Amino acid sequence: MAEILPIKAWRYHERLADNIEALTSPLFDVVSSKQREALYNRPFNSIHLSVPLGENPSLQAQQLLEEWKQKEVIVQDQIPGIYVYYQYFKFPGQEQESCRKGFIAQIRAYDWEEGVVLRHENTIAKAVNDRIDLLRATQFQPSPTHGLYEDAMQVLEPLMDAAIEDPIYELEDYQGVKEVLAVIQDVPTIKQFLHVMAGKKIILADGHHRYESAIVYRKEMEKSNPEHTGMEGYNFHMMYFTNALTNNLRILPTHRLFNQIKLEEREIVARLSTDFIVKKLDDVEEISELILQKQWAFGLVFSENAYKIRLKPEKILEMELDIPNVLKEVDLMVLHYFFIDKVLGIPMEEQRFSEHIEYERNMHRCLSKVETGLASFAVITKDVSMKQVLEVCKSGYTMPQKSTYFYPKALSGLLFGSIEESEFRFPYEAFLS
Repeated sequence: MAEILPIKAWRYHERLADNIEALTSPLFDVVSSKQREALYNRPFNSIHLSVPLGENPSLQAQQLLEEWKQKEVIVQDQIPGIYVYYQYFKFPGQEQESCRKGFIAQIRAYDWEEGVVLRHENTIAKAVNDRIDLLRATQFQPSPTHGLYEDAMQVLEPLMDAAIEDPIYELEDYQGVKEVLAVIQDVPTIKQFLHVMAGKKIILADGHHRYESAIVYRKEMEKSNPEHTGMEGYNFHMMYFTNALTNNLRILPTHRLFNQIKLEEREIVARLSTDFIVKKLDDVEEISELILQKQWAFGLVFSENAYKIRLKPEKILEMELDIPNVLKEVDLMVLHYFFIDKVLGIPMEEQRFSEHIEYERNMHRCLSKVETGLASFAVITKDVSMKQVLEVCKSGYTMPQKSTYFYPKALSGLLFGSIEESEFRFPYEAFLS
């Protein structure tokens, strides 16, 4: 099952740490253009490593990383640890504060086929390639991916609760979330984490592209190293682990934007009537409420008109895909099959490569892009349940790309992971005995 190790993390030097809010950044796939502009104006912000600029972004990140190391902008822990990471937040309409509890460590970069790390959605090819290039150039991980484990007894929570009482950082992030980071370097305690996780499978919640790039890089390095042992740095990957069996996991929807579609609104609506119940709306703001409790229902928004569309229940039997029923019944699978493929004519197997589809998590920004002509039209979606995510993962199949948005996102820049061999190397046997 899951082999994890403590991590010899890189962190910002103490002289900069008092201003940690200005050094951290959102993950690369949720950075808006305005956020990017502000963050790039901060010379030491972690975005310069996670989403580098320039004609050759990977080379730019590599050069900047070396400069930061030499000038001690960032420094490395000499003793590895388990980093406890808590996020305090409120869901919309919620009075009581929630706390998502987790920890950051290294996990072996298992192949998907090994069935230890389970994915729930497809990836987008270009995004994977960009991440691979960056990893090759830097051998550095600016942010952890997010993995879920299942532990109904919550064995690790008391250990994390004790550690978080003595935090390294406390800050409020760009989402308004309170972020708290602490570290455990006590060997017996770390052994407990490794022991508990050794019996778990990991469900990848966020960071499919980064994790897939870690697999590709490991294979490249293993092939080129005749003395490969399996304990080199390139075998491991930095991950943030949270317990799926708590009430503090929230999955938000990711909407779809479409560009340069040859079909006009009238023809799209006409084609929809074959498989969907179509209802024109008076107010686009009604969409979220109207589709919320309805299975296989979506909002379809053009510049001047909006519609609620819902798959006719009997049509689900006409989905000609060799996949289990648990996947067929996922809203986004219905959308990608019956609407994007059958109505718009973009085949399922081509959708993850398509330049006609964009993804937007913020509904108001989504609607604004349609209204201003930056997109031809949009489809408003609902969130996927945690139960569905777990069921799909365990089936061995995947949902369409960008199916889930686990909230809140982990921050980039609280700590960094290196798989460069001289920086990774440590007698980890002390934790494995």
